[in-house]
Amino acid sequence: MEHVPPPAEELAILDRELAWLDARRSQLLTRRAWLVQALSTVTAPPAAAPGPWTAPRGQGQAAGVFGPPVPPAPARGAQNVLLVLGGLLLTVAALAFTLVSWGDMGIGGRSAVLTAVTAGALVAPATLLRRGLSATAEALAALASVLMVLDAYAVHEVAMPDADGAGYTATAATVLAVLWAAYGLLLDRLRLPLPLAVFTAQLPLVLWAWAAGAGPLWFAAALLVTAALDGVVALRAGRASVRVTAFAALCVTGGAGLLVALVESMSASGPAGAVAPGALLLAGAALALTGARTAPGPFAVAGGLVAGLAAVAAVGGVAAAGVPDGWTVLVYLLCGGALLTGVRAPLGVAARGLVWASGVVTAGAVLVSLPMVTVVAAGPVSRLGGLWSGVPRDGARGAVGATDLPWAEMTYAPVVLLLVAAALGAAYRWWEGLVGWAGAAAPGPAWRGAAGSAAVVLGWAGLMVLPAALDLSFAAALATQLVLMVAAFGLAVGGLRAGARGVAVTAGVVGAAGAVGAGLLSLATEAATYTAFGLLVAVFAGLAVALDGREGASAGAVRASACAAVVCAVVPMAALGSSLGFTAYESAPLLLAVPAVTVLVGARLKGHPVALPVEVTGAVAGAVAVATAAGDARFLALVLALCGVLAAGTALREERRPLAGYLATGLFVLAAWVRLSLSGVSAPEAYTLPVTVPALVVGMLRRRRDPSASSWTAYGAGLAVTLVPSLGAAWTDPHWTRPLLLGVAALVVTLVGARLRLQALLVLGGVVLALDALHELAPYVVQVAGALPRWVAPALAGVLLLAVGATYEKRLRDARRLKDALGRMR
Repeated sequence: MEHVPPPAEELAILDRELAWLDARRSQLLTRRAWLVQALSTVTAPPAAAPGPWTAPRGQGQAAGVFGPPVPPAPARGAQNVLLVLGGLLLTVAALAFTLVSWGDMGIGGRSAVLTAVTAGALVAPATLLRRGLSATAEALAALASVLMVLDAYAVHEVAMPDADGAGYTATAATVLAVLWAAYGLLLDRLRLPLPLAVFTAQLPLVLWAWAAGAGPLWFAAALLVTAALDGVVALRAGRASVRVTAFAALCVTGGAGLLVALVESMSASGPAGAVAPGALLLAGAALALTGARTAPGPFAVAGGLVAGLAAVAAVGGVAAAGVPDGWTVLVYLLCGGALLTGVRAPLGVAARGLVWASGVVTAGAVLVSLPMVTVVAAGPVSRLGGLWSGVPRDGARGAVGATDLPWAEMTYAPVVLLLVAAALGAAYRWWEGLVGWAGAAAPGPAWRGAAGSAAVVLGWAGLMVLPAALDLSFAAALATQLVLMVAAFGLAVGGLRAGARGVAVTAGVVGAAGAVGAGLLSLATEAATYTAFGLLVAVFAGLAVALDGREGASAGAVRASACAAVVCAVVPMAALGSSLGFTAYESAPLLLAVPAVTVLVGARLKGHPVALPVEVTGAVAGAVAVATAAGDARFLALVLALCGVLAAGTALREERRPLAGYLATGLFVLAAWVRLSLSGVSAPEAYTLPVTVPALVVGMLRRRRDPSASSWTAYGAGLAVTLVPSLGAAWTDPHWTRPLLLGVAALVVTLVGARLRLQALLVLGGVVLALDALHELAPYVVQVAGALPRWVAPALAGVLLLAVGATYEKRLRDARRLKDALGRMR
């Protein structure tokens, strides 16, 4: 009787069979592809096929009858590995023979062994190259190179043990470089000997200078001569590996030689001592420029850059050695500027390198001058700790809190910054003529905007540090800051008019930075504060008007200028209170003059994009006034009431009515609460109910005329005037009468709101009722909690969480229905 498995088991069996068939088909296709490849190979016999193996049936393995063929290792790679290992082993053996077993043989035996082995290693590559075994020939050539070095060492140890080490090494390096060069030229198919000859040729001159006890300048000369030879090889050699080796050696030896000469030039005690290093630097510049004229593309530019820097270092080093400390930067800057005259010379692409060299020198001079700019720009921050402390005794330097700096050595900074700014400004102004004069060496026109922006920044920085550098008075420093600020904003407006947006934006940023610095600096004296911030208000307001509607000016810049005028106006009003001898909270009402003006300006501007930012900034000033008045309840109530008046005035405008109306109501209520608490009123209802009743009557009339009006607009303010102060009094009342009456009133309001579907009544009444009940139940809850064991509270909390979690979806639906129901109310 045949067993028929259940359908599920039979389905599983069929799936396993099908998977096995798919795997077998895949393996057969792989085997077929391998056989086709093996049959198509005619140059070499196919590799032995891997042996068959059988995969267990019914297990769904991705394997077939035959395993995938294992690709043989590349013949060239395996050959190279074997040759490298063989060469290393022979090299180790040669070292061991020379250093360890050398003394066990006589002079004849030692000479014969080394000569025979070296000669064999040198001759064998020629035979191997004729037979096409180039890799083996390279390995033996490398071994021969090592043996030749060992031969040189052996000759020194046996024949000339007393010879100077540095001199002998220099001579041996020369001989080896010549031999390897000749060997590489003879067997030109070998790749190692010629680069090895170039590498070895770097040693002789330096080692001979060392052996002779030469000074730094001779070392620099040896390095530069070696670099010149490297440059010849790099330009004239036909093999790429030789050119690369020579170029790398040129960078190392030439750079080291120029660096040594530069150090000697900068440390010279006088112009005479800087002549010799300068001559070496000029020689290096000539070599670099000669090579750059024939070098391709970027190498020519790099050569021109090195030549230009070396020439500046040479000429500038001699001139700088005779000027006072602190002015050497200016000397190098002038020499860097003189490099630009070389762009008209027939140097080809290398002329661009001279332009880059001039730019590098200029950038370096500017960077060296920046510390003084940082000190002067950040110094006024110290004024925050000494408001109206008086005119600094040390003038402009004392105003920035940096009287102990070496100002005499830093006076070059404004000169450098202004010279660079003037040069960049001239380049921006006459850019077309500059391009025509410089030709291909000039940078592209995209650099013009960058030059103009940099000229603005550097000109402002140079003029800003000028009073401190010249040790002028505090008044001169403040006046300079203010004039620079006005000039920067004027340039911003003029730049937009001329279509130079990049320069205009940079001038605007610089002007804003100058305004901050001038404002901080003016806090030193009372008169300076009024003068500076009065001017700032006028300038920012005028800037907003000038930028409004101007082509190219962004709306953000107009809004930022208007808001800055409002912010700056707060400072004189706060200063007025201090001038009148008021305390901080007594000065708070004076600050409200600023939001009052912004309310009027907003009403005048109406739908203008600047109106809202100005009004928001004025509101922030009002918040500052409230915070300032918080120290005294009387002034706090007054300031809150005045802010409510301003908000109510704003609410007269239809576009501001929703938000300003609620804000005015809240401010009036807060002012009333503060005043009631200040008066020691124990029954606030006597003062709030006369306000609540007419407010509710007015709200009812409003709802009759306009049924679509919100219940919050009609009844919210009137109810809150009584309910909220009464709730506050109930929480501090030890008796039961007020909480009971408040609870009854809140319950009535809640029921009326639910019956008439009025959201304001329902929410306000419900919240007040809940808080009032919580206040009444709190003592009993505390008493019961103290009587119960401590584990009861966590247990109840856990049960509550479980219940909420179990009915989470239902509670969520209930909350959504409650939200929808409240949303449908008015």
